Amino acid sequence: MTEQDRDGVADVSTGEPKETAKGAAPTADGETTQENAGEPVEGTDAATGPDGTVPEPAIPELVIISGMSGAGRSTAAKCLEDLGWFVVDNLPPALIPTMVELGARSQGNVARIAVVVDVRGRRFFDNLRESLADLDAKQVTRRIVFLESSDEALVRRFESVRRPHPLQGDGRIVDGIEAERDLLRELRGDADLVIDTSSLNVHELRAKMDAQFAGDEEPELRATVMSFGYKYGLPVDADLVVDCRFLPNPHWVPELRPFTGLNEEVSGYVFNQPGAKEFLDRYTELLELIATGYRREGKRYVTVAVGCTGGKHRSVAMSEKLGARLAAEGIETVVVHRDMGRE
Repeated sequence: MTEQDRDGVADVSTGEPKETAKGAAPTADGETTQENAGEPVEGTDAATGPDGTVPEPAIPELVIISGMSGAGRSTAAKCLEDLGWFVVDNLPPALIPTMVELGARSQGNVARIAVVVDVRGRRFFDNLRESLADLDAKQVTRRIVFLESSDEALVRRFESVRRPHPLQGDGRIVDGIEAERDLLRELRGDADLVIDTSSLNVHELRAKMDAQFAGDEEPELRATVMSFGYKYGLPVDADLVVDCRFLPNPHWVPELRPFTGLNEEVSGYVFNQPGAKEFLDRYTELLELIATGYRREGKRYVTVAVGCTGGKHRSVAMSEKLGARLAAEGIETVVVHRDMGRE
């Protein structure tokens, strides 16, 4: 990887008599019948089928991310998180079945779980094997993604961040790598997907993960359109900056001064100025082109900062229109007015 990615660098019977439900009478053979048919039984779950049975909970899909320290586990996990997976980092292997069970109880809210497993000891590895056997017995659909890399690439990455390998102890980085590779040899053999990141950068690794888990859907892009005032400073998290100070300032129109760009009269004034509508049209087209490239490069979030002098009139009106245009193009968009109300 040319960009640094580090991982430190997704009924038991008791034998006692059971109480019968309210409104149910026992029959001669011990079974119960419902006296008030068609009425819900007090204490029962409303989400039952017409025959009174409770539907089986949907078992989430599971991906276990493991591999060599420094090979890109964190990047792989973030990629799945961006694709909508529920990601848990460094979960002890013994707790994986519990996590799947909790997901099954979420009524479909957690349909896909990714777990990053950092196996740093023999006991952890034994726990992982036991958990995998438990998942197989419960017929849980699971995949293992193993991140691999050459010794030379791993040494280079650890040296670049000046951190020791978690298993090197008092030895060298190569000693820790050798110990970890020996510990993970069996897990690597069981992996459904092995990705060698020796010559990959972060974007190329994300592209490989997208190819495996995004399906036919294009990666989703989320945009934040933020109005701001230049006199308060540029937003530090802006990817793109737009300057609206080429438009006349409503601040100098007495009847518009008290209002903001959210006001229809202020917005109408701004967009009736020469070049305002043309600027909105052309910049929207430019953002559509940029968005296509961002998706291709695996970038999922973009912040577009729209500025004017005080962040009250022109930038607010332009941000609202620009956000609506992006949303109409299928880009999930949030509009934020950073400096409105600061004057």
